[in-house]
Amino acid sequence: MATPSQFDNDTFELARDHLNAFITKTAERLAEGGGKMLEVGPQDRSMVRDRFANFAIDTFDIVDKYRPTFVGDITKHNDFIADNAYDCVACLEVLEHTLNPFEAVKELRRILKDGGHLLVSAPLNWRIHGPIPDCWRFTEHGWTALLRDFDIVEIDILETPGRELFPIKYNVLARCNKQKNLRDDELAFRYI
Repeated sequence: MATPSQFDNDTFELARDHLNAFITKTAERLAEGGGKMLEVGPQDRSMVRDRFANFAIDTFDIVDKYRPTFVGDITKHNDFIADNAYDCVACLEVLEHTLNPFEAVKELRRILKDGGHLLVSAPLNWRIHGPIPDCWRFTEHGWTALLRDFDIVEIDILETPGRELFPIKYNVLARCNKQKNLRDDELAFRYI
């Protein structure tokens, strides 16, 4: 078993605090709304359930270890969840563990209502971690490509101390846009 580096130990709390602040800020932003929310891969964490008390929350995971509402693979079409079923979906620290993040985003878009919100996050400058597999890292430009058919409301960046352009992680708030269908040549990336 690998031993976490000093960098990992020094930045773990930064990453957790950054995610918690994003969840809290987004919950406050969406406090006037409500409806149905799906949390993908929450394990035994309760931050989303605590902060989004104005939503009826279902949970979804690939295993039944934590007794989710639904067991399935977010990279596949899950027939037991209707199209446009949720007003909000939280998929935090999950996409890096999927085998096909583009298919996962396609399924998240399918189950979100038009105009619904997606909270998504993943590390960039972080060691390989469990649960296995840990397959992907996404840059800001990667998020733009991955969420091409969403309207990105905010990309929340946790910069690596002393190292520009290699953030520890990203949190993203996006709005589902069912009318959007961008081709590769229509993508626009922020110049860095």
